[in-house]
Amino acid sequence: MTTSPELQALKQEVIRLRGYWHRFHDGLLAWCPSFLRAYLAFQSAPWRSGHLEPKVREFIYIAVDGAVTHLYTSGLRRHMDDALRLGATREEVLQVVLLTASAAAQATHEVGFAILAEECPEVARRPLRPEMARLKQAYVEATGSWPEGGDALLSVSPDFAEGFLAYRQTAMTAGPLSPKIRELILMAVNAAPTLLNREGVRRHMRLALGHGAAPEEIGETLQLASAIAVHVCTYAVPALMDAVADAGKAG
Repeated sequence: MTTSPELQALKQEVIRLRGYWHRFHDGLLAWCPSFLRAYLAFQSAPWRSGHLEPKVREFIYIAVDGAVTHLYTSGLRRHMDDALRLGATREEVLQVVLLTASAAAQATHEVGFAILAEECPEVARRPLRPEMARLKQAYVEATGSWPEGGDALLSVSPDFAEGFLAYRQTAMTAGPLSPKIRELILMAVNAAPTLLNREGVRRHMRLALGHGAAPEEIGETLQLASAIAVHVCTYAVPALMDAVADAGKAG
């Protein structure tokens, strides 16, 4: 690996702004420093703009790293450590985890039952049984929203409905996070490259705005959610380094 002053300065800048140095940074520093600079600018922009409280940025990272669609455990632990260092409580971090679990679980049914209602219009026309209507009202009162396809789920799968709705309701009320922060976290999970649930993003963005989020806070949340795309390099660059080294030995 080269040790030119320019590249050493870039390495120190990565450590200063990101707080750590990873093996994939070594590979990019040696083979494509221009991409490493672009990565640094991409990852650091939300921190320079500073629209969200630092611990809230860590909450977003915890959510997108910990979502079942990603499960990047080393990043999850690092951002939990950072959140606690920045003053987050155990209860706040746990609520982030519960919201993340509920977001991914609900996405399957929000998308799927909405499609079912489109493909089977008679499902959409069925009146809700009184007990299902009561469940819907309680959910709306607790969360401020109703998932697309929710009526179809209540109609087709009433035995599942209580558990489905309680999963989100409990996560929403199981900790001290404000409504705005809860909605930003849920929006981030839905907007992450590993999920991309458009209607989920729209719904939670609308709710976050209704709870006082500024457009700049929305934008910063989306920037943070997109950051997990670099994990392609986290895994692939070291793999390439090993492959090149093994090919050299074989040659």
